[in-house]
Amino acid sequence: MGMSVTISAADERDAEQILKLQYLCFQSEAELYGDYRIEPLVQTLDDLRAELAASCVLVARLGEEVVGTVRGKVDAEGTARIGRLCVHPRLQGHGLGGRLLAAIENRLAAEHAPRRYHLVTGGRSEGNLRLYRRSGYAPVGTERDRQVTLIALAKDAAEYATSA
Repeated sequence: MGMSVTISAADERDAEQILKLQYLCFQSEAELYGDYRIEPLVQTLDDLRAELAASCVLVARLGEEVVGTVRGKVDAEGTARIGRLCVHPRLQGHGLGGRLLAAIENRLAAEHAPRRYHLVTGGRSEGNLRLYRRSGYAPVGTERDRQVTLIALAKDAAEYATSA
């Protein structure tokens, strides 16, 4: 049937593939909101390389191809901020997004013991919202990024530990 998808830590050599995947995946979000200047579409390779050095970045690979990615970083208050979760369009709907989300939560829990997890997604991004709710996240507020209303979602780390 083919190769299985593996999830591992990203490194500098993955930067270009991550950026290309991010650009591909966030096109549909940009179209949904009529804003092609959203942050994932304007991030530079240098910015991504800096993020790779300062954050926990995971990739999902199918052979040598990066087909999914997610990032996380724990702030000074103990909040794990998760972002840029994306899966190649041809692999969406098969649980890889959920696997990536669980993997970043596990990695951050093991390395930083956060008090809570936090992420944001567009208010019209129904698929994303369903995934995050299934994963135990609940809406905690809204944010505004240019023309896009973002929904902030969170869950306590103690809740995560009981569901993991």
